[in-house]
Amino acid sequence: MFKKKVKEQKTQSPEDRRRFIRHPICIPLEFERVKMPQRKHKVESVNVSLGGLLFLSRVRIGIGTDITVSLPFKDKIFKVRGRVVRCDKDATARLYHTGISFLKVAEAFKVKLVEQLHFIEEYRCLRSVQLNREVSLPEASREWIKRYSRQFRELYW
Repeated sequence: MFKKKVKEQKTQSPEDRRRFIRHPICIPLEFERVKMPQRKHKVESVNVSLGGLLFLSRVRIGIGTDITVSLPFKDKIFKVRGRVVRCDKDATARLYHTGISFLKVAEAFKVKLVEQLHFIEEYRCLRSVQLNREVSLPEASREWIKRYSRQFRELYW
């Protein structure tokens, strides 16, 4: 069984081998170039990993460009810095798949926190429907952490 896994890994293309596992997440974001902070662009995330973030953008960003990404959650904004490592045009969508690499581990942690908050909010909405009453964010957080935090942690760390 172990030999089979090793053999399968050797046949993967370089595109299929990733340093970090990616997790789909679709949230609205804004980014701005570090050298041009007055111009913000609205984008949408595609996936996130411990190493970076992929989003769809209408504008092309040069590889190596440092950007600041704003991730909203309710009335809070989390900002992370990253460096563009990929910017490929998708002809059918007329958008650019833009990948950034986090510059610090703390940036990855912030994104993980925002992702977890979005999962908890989705869980809160689901539980509110299931229970036919409004479930508070603190209540949903406690329940979600009890049920899913271990699985979430194992996916990332």
